[in-house]
Amino acid sequence: MTDDVLKQLIRAVPDFPEPGILFRDITPLLLDPGALQSAIEALAGPFAEDRVGAVAAMEARGFILGSLVARTLQVGFVPLRKPGKLPRAVHRAEYELEYGDASLEMHTDALAPATRVLVVDDLIATGGTARASCRLVEAAGARVVGCAFLIELTTLGGRAALSPRSVHSVLRYE
Repeated sequence: MTDDVLKQLIRAVPDFPEPGILFRDITPLLLDPGALQSAIEALAGPFAEDRVGAVAAMEARGFILGSLVARTLQVGFVPLRKPGKLPRAVHRAEYELEYGDASLEMHTDALAPATRVLVVDDLIATGGTARASCRLVEAAGARVVGCAFLIELTTLGGRAALSPRSVHSVLRYE
């Protein structure tokens, strides 16, 4: 399936969650089994030979894509959660969004040291969420082998914020 076909399945929703934000809604893509399969293959493919040991993905849409990428790569999945959702000791990373502050948590025992981890999310904008996710993985002594996103908003500089890590995006919007 071509990138153009995938893009046709992503809705642009203006002024959500705040005025001035253009939200990229992937729900129609998720509803199309062929498109979803193509998107997962495009996310996982570049990392198939990288000896990935786990996929880490952030709440909430990242869980959908990340768990499917983990299954495709035949590795485990590590959820990166909003504060207060995990029942044991956690690593915590705070970050800034385009419209506020937030944080993510991961169980301190979620990853063994030196595990090769692919970070996955639906979208990269400024890179704050992804950078915080990488910090969580690295706090456990694991290694980020790359970051994969379904959508990249190129004008917001997220790719540069993740440097020197490998960044892969399937679809790009300006």
